[in-house]
Amino acid sequence: MFNRSKLKTKRDAHSSQWQDYQYKLKKRDATRQSFRRIPLYAVLLTILILAGQCIFILLDKTLATQNKKYPKIFTEHTEIFDKHTLQKFFKKIPFTSVSEKNFDLTTRGTTYQIKSSIDSCLQEFIIDHIDRKNSKYFGFIAMEPATGRILSMVSYDKNDKDSNICLTSEYPAASLFKIITAAAVIEKCGFNCNTPVTFNDNKYTLYKTQLKDRTNKYTNHITFAASFAGSVNPVFGKIGKNRLGKSTLENYAAAFGFNRTFNFEIPLNPSTVSISDNPYNWAEIASGFNNTTLISPLHAALIVSGIVNNGKVLEPTIIDKINDHGQVVYHRHSREGSDIITSYTANTLKKLMNKTVESGTASKSFSRFKKDKILSRLNIGGKTGSINNNAQHLKYDWFAGFAEEKNGSTKIVVSALVVHQDYIGTRAASYSRMAIKEYFQNYYANIHDQQEKKSAAL
Repeated sequence: MFNRSKLKTKRDAHSSQWQDYQYKLKKRDATRQSFRRIPLYAVLLTILILAGQCIFILLDKTLATQNKKYPKIFTEHTEIFDKHTLQKFFKKIPFTSVSEKNFDLTTRGTTYQIKSSIDSCLQEFIIDHIDRKNSKYFGFIAMEPATGRILSMVSYDKNDKDSNICLTSEYPAASLFKIITAAAVIEKCGFNCNTPVTFNDNKYTLYKTQLKDRTNKYTNHITFAASFAGSVNPVFGKIGKNRLGKSTLENYAAAFGFNRTFNFEIPLNPSTVSISDNPYNWAEIASGFNNTTLISPLHAALIVSGIVNNGKVLEPTIIDKINDHGQVVYHRHSREGSDIITSYTANTLKKLMNKTVESGTASKSFSRFKKDKILSRLNIGGKTGSINNNAQHLKYDWFAGFAEEKNGSTKIVVSALVVHQDYIGTRAASYSRMAIKEYFQNYYANIHDQQEKKSAAL
């Protein structure tokens, strides 16, 4: 008898085996497909990672730009300062009346550890030697020309102890401007130390008749070096009026930093010069025979620094480093400016400035310096400047110069302004001589001490 139930059971078993077989085939195919897609997945993952990195870099650059454009001085986390920030932060830093190189400064609830570039010995020496009896104003700057680091900044104001004369651009430049005129005539007219020049009448006056190119039996014949060393106004007046003119004087004044702001840690107003279309004014500006060309002692030092650096001026700095609880928030960086004059012009100017010290207007203050134990080892040059304010009974007295080793690489630039009142006290050139000797005397003493320690160690 035919058994239908057994037949159905066999059919169901066969169908189940077939379904299991088909399922295994599909699973194996799916696994193979998954393995085949692994390279594609890897490529996609790599693309996603690279895209994420690009987005992160763009965000990081955007935030850095925003922080640079809008510096946040006080945030929950300490930020890095730059000079622009410090100008707002430290409007008045007590450098001019103290000799400490390093000190703490508390401002807006935060105490910062300041490490300055001040030479404590030189700073204290200048402070102790200020002629307070005969000086209404006094400003002194010493700096390293190769780095722009200020070694000394001393200020004295008889009526305002908080003012900083060194950074005040309110004092007539007087004959210091002859440096700019000399640079221009060397480059534009081919002048050198031995170029013959002439003048009539008094060398310290500037009448219109003295600006004529005339020669008679009263005419004085000298060299350009002698006219610079002696600060002869008619010679430089004729150069300004008859040879250079308005535009050249303006261009060289701008190159040497007039009418522009220097980037410094403390706010520094620009020195100013204004030249009219009147040819006689060109003579006044070129010779420094006016009260309208204004300059600060720091700027005067920067002008000489550019000469000593073969035509390159560095931005001034007085702060080497600032710490906030062990974290450095500011560090000094020297930044060179563009060439203001050629190296030939710079060397010629240095020779002219040598003559000023050797036989010119600063020779009395530097008398017998070639026989001095310290100063004889140096090449020294400078430029004086003086002009009166008769209405206030004031006499402005300048010296801006340099000293460099004859057999070495150490150099220093100095700038001194003394505004005498009723009587002439210590002259600016005398302060400069004292400062140069003090600095190099300490420098050579330190070298000697180091050599003795080295010998003892051996």
